Amino acid sequence: MSTEIWQWILVVGSSLLLFLLSPYAKTTESFFKANHNKKSPNVLVLTGSLIISWIFAKSITNAANLGLDFGIVGGVAYAGYYLSFAVAGLLIYQLRTKGGYTSIHQFLTSKFGKKAVAVFTILIIIRLFNEVWSNTMVIGSYFGETGSASYYTAIIVFTLLTLSYAIKGGLSSSIFTDVIQMVLFSVLLIIILYTIFSVENFTAKDIATSGTWSFELGLNLFFAAIIQSFSYPFHDPVLTDRAFISSPKVTRKSFLWASLLGAICIVLFSIIGVYAQTQGFKGQAAVEVGKAFGVVVLLVINFIMITSAASTLDSTFSSFSKLLAVDLGLGKSLSFGRLAMVAIALLGTIPIFFNAEILSATTISGTMVIGLTPIFLFWNYKVPKISFYLSVGCGLLFGFLLIFKAFPEALIFTKGRYADLLWVNVWGIFSCNILYFVPRWIKQ
Repeated sequence: MSTEIWQWILVVGSSLLLFLLSPYAKTTESFFKANHNKKSPNVLVLTGSLIISWIFAKSITNAANLGLDFGIVGGVAYAGYYLSFAVAGLLIYQLRTKGGYTSIHQFLTSKFGKKAVAVFTILIIIRLFNEVWSNTMVIGSYFGETGSASYYTAIIVFTLLTLSYAIKGGLSSSIFTDVIQMVLFSVLLIIILYTIFSVENFTAKDIATSGTWSFELGLNLFFAAIIQSFSYPFHDPVLTDRAFISSPKVTRKSFLWASLLGAICIVLFSIIGVYAQTQGFKGQAAVEVGKAFGVVVLLVINFIMITSAASTLDSTFSSFSKLLAVDLGLGKSLSFGRLAMVAIALLGTIPIFFNAEILSATTISGTMVIGLTPIFLFWNYKVPKISFYLSVGCGLLFGFLLIFKAFPEALIFTKGRYADLLWVNVWGIFSCNILYFVPRWIKQ
């Protein structure tokens, strides 16, 4: 059989299996909060769910490509984003235990009012909207050239299959299938790494010496990722929804483990790119390595992409459903929750039929939400409501400066790729924090 037929077998077969295995949600508690018989996910389940929901198709593609470009330094740099779990876990633990809050929306409503929540919700919806097409496009790219009939067919079929089991159980299905997908990801990653290390002329020494620890060759991205980790997790409901479904202590422990293990997974996957670098490959690292080792390894890499994309997609559907139904209170019925999933699946797929690259340049990036940093980092400080708008507005401004390449070069003190990203974030987070506290100082 041809490679494409095997790919279809993997997509359809894995999706049907997940549909059959995933639980059917009969109550709103099960559908929106993943509670079964009043039992919440334990540390092992929650940790696995967190890791796989963030190791999405786009992220592991980026990790491999950064390994190709910068060596192991590239993988470590991208893994810096996984500090987000530790930051979110510790701060949300405080929000729950010391503040008594049961959701991010409740916290923002009580401190800054409903208008602030409306602004925050817009940031979240754009984020979720972006997650749908950006992950399904990766799947489509393995079936055909962008714009081809096979490309569009793969995206539509994959989206509908994932939607089917997400509708069945909501967040319960998402977390249940996350555990299966995490096990699959781990096994498949071990197979790929074993294959790579079986090559005689590739050793651990090649990995250790594959990159240079300098700003120009990866550290710009690393420090930008660390800075963004103090705001990035809070506009991602896929992550924050999972921070309120188990006990505070279980949640904190799970998030800390996810931070460490998630970063390790990203670094390990970047080794694929490091190998591609030693072989002089060009283009998409994961695809080229797969082709070099033959059909079986290529299918294994494809299956990893399918697994990671599905885990993010079903989490996106369940998070959007909960956002509308529970957080915004638009309708807490199961039928409304399921209709919301259908809506985001349809809307999120539309960009693939247009020039999605243009759209991606205008979506809310990690830089554009750095204004959330002081809001959550200093959550227990009393500030006027205007502080929220000043800080968020400032972050958006710096995000647009980055997008339109309008940031002054005189304020960039390092060279190389991602230098502008780093220094926009450095100056941006400094400015956001100042503006956040100015109203408090004036009032005092």
